[in-house]
Amino acid sequence: MTLHYSILASGSTGNALYLQTERTRLLVDAGLTGKKLEQLLIEIGQDPRDLNAILVTHEHSDHIRGLGVMARRFKIPVYANAQTWRELDKLCGPIDSDQKFHFERGKVITLGDVDIESYGLSHDAREPMSFCFYHEGKKLGLATDLGYVSSKIKGILRGSDVLIFEANHDVEMLRMSRYPWNIKRRILSDVGHLSNEDSGEALADIISDETRRVYLAHLSLDNNMRELARLTVEQILQAADIDVNRQVMLYDTYPDRPTSLVAV
Repeated sequence: MTLHYSILASGSTGNALYLQTERTRLLVDAGLTGKKLEQLLIEIGQDPRDLNAILVTHEHSDHIRGLGVMARRFKIPVYANAQTWRELDKLCGPIDSDQKFHFERGKVITLGDVDIESYGLSHDAREPMSFCFYHEGKKLGLATDLGYVSSKIKGILRGSDVLIFEANHDVEMLRMSRYPWNIKRRILSDVGHLSNEDSGEALADIISDETRRVYLAHLSLDNNMRELARLTVEQILQAADIDVNRQVMLYDTYPDRPTSLVAV
């Protein structure tokens, strides 16, 4: 079996990504209630009892809300870096020591038949990171919750067959929103979130001949719209001579329902 994936949920209200191969079932983040995560897995035909591991990007609640419940209920091993574990121990309730594993930034580990590369992000968490997944010559790159995209991150993500990439907000919608200024400043900062324009410009540098699918992820419910994000990114990519809908396809993600379970 090739690497299959479904974005169970993506946005400020909760995030979770499911990946599977013939031998391995992985959950990346658990940012919804345990009950909702179970429901979403069942929607795509998967049993949460089959999960081999949960990988954690960082400790913000929209990425760990259901982590403790899922880990305890189904005895799932959890992988996070040491700094993130310091926060998880305070936020998620007790997780048995034999379920707790360290996965530091800049490392590669193998779980079952999937190789997983971790890398650091610029975000206002303790030690945020994300992942690239490799299986049978295919690569899936995940990049959300970052204030800017460094040349190093672009290099790590380049060559991905599938990209799940942040397009959090429209700058003008954010500036005109009712958010307090300190929240606006945080989102717009280098440790905040990527705007639609930032996303498109970064993707123009990352997309390679291998890239076939890009999912625009972690959209703000208040300061973005799926149609606007897609249009903005598409225009930037077309201006960079990347043929959207022929060379690469853009896909939406949703805060409350999964994308189809498909192969890389």
